Amino acid sequence: MNALERFLKYAAYSTASAEGVQSSPTTERQFALARELARELAGLGAPDAVCTDKCCVYANFPATPGLEGARAVGFIAHMDTSPDFCGEGVKPKVIPGYDGGDVELGCGRVLRVSEQPHLASMRGRTLVTTSGDTLLGADDKAGVAEIMTMAERLASMPHGPVSVCFTPDEEVGRGTAGFDFELFKAGCAYTVDGGQEGEISWENFNASSAVVSFKGVNVHPGDATNVMVNAGLAAVEFASRLPEAETPRLTSGRQGFYHLTGIEGEVGSARLSYILRDHDEAVLRGREEKIRSVAGELNAKYGAGTVSVEITQGYRNMAQKLLPEHQYMIDAALEAIRAAGVEPVCKSNRGGTDGAVLSWRGLPCPNLGTGGYAFHGPYEHITAEGMDICAGILCGLVKIYAGM
Repeated sequence: MNALERFLKYAAYSTASAEGVQSSPTTERQFALARELARELAGLGAPDAVCTDKCCVYANFPATPGLEGARAVGFIAHMDTSPDFCGEGVKPKVIPGYDGGDVELGCGRVLRVSEQPHLASMRGRTLVTTSGDTLLGADDKAGVAEIMTMAERLASMPHGPVSVCFTPDEEVGRGTAGFDFELFKAGCAYTVDGGQEGEISWENFNASSAVVSFKGVNVHPGDATNVMVNAGLAAVEFASRLPEAETPRLTSGRQGFYHLTGIEGEVGSARLSYILRDHDEAVLRGREEKIRSVAGELNAKYGAGTVSVEITQGYRNMAQKLLPEHQYMIDAALEAIRAAGVEPVCKSNRGGTDGAVLSWRGLPCPNLGTGGYAFHGPYEHITAEGMDICAGILCGLVKIYAGM
């Protein structure tokens, strides 16, 4: 079975995770795919393939004779899809010999080359899209399919010890909540959860979040002179005092941002929710301090206690754990990508991955591309050829580690 066939099979499973749920997994429906993957891995020769009660799938493939001493390597992908858009009843459209033009998806939606310029370079490939009313699930079922394709090929190639893990709940920030380091035998791994084929990321944003609360003084507007404090207006003023150009829309590459994710309020009370991001941890701490500083300015203006700030630390940049100690992992990936006939795309991840969390917990995990684009919505797409290239890169990595 090739990567496309596997992907189409896995896409039929509804595996959306859920925000605000603390159980592992956040949705019971993820178990159906997890149990199927464990069954398939056992059939491919993993003697300990298992789906745990946390909905994590593990499998460890023993080395072929003579390579028991080779460095073990692992591969990780997540099974859940984003709750941001419908993931029920996914019916991918497969377009062999794609002509490089716009694609009518359905439901009045069109996948346009003007909005996705890379589509022109996919002319002649087998393009896989949504039907316009759901997401596709290539994030990250493409990664799952590519790892499974690699696992099937292990039987026909010399290899050292290889470990595989599929996790739930990555899309809601809980992908590593149930991760069991004793069941995953490899001491280093790659998450397969990125974009275009040949992509590799070994750094990501440092992250934190801020909730800014405003306490107003609400009196009759006719008696409000020098008395009323309008919490809603104070919140608007707070937002206006943050750097206007440092938002997701106006930043790129390694530039960080303040991102207003929620706003609610009235005269008596208001609240702003922010996520703060930067690749440089010191700069992120500066963003947190800016939040506190503006709160202090407004408290000086409107009275102590008008504004309060709660900041929560999130994931951190995996580069601090990967470099320079684990440079060999990056070098191996670059070699495997080039061997697959692709020029590496070295990308600073403008987000976080399970690999970032795992790297800080002692399992170094750079991130590799899956061949997919426009994740989390109805314009998501991928090609069969891109998935084949990514599966080939994983097999190339297995061969490289067999020689270590």
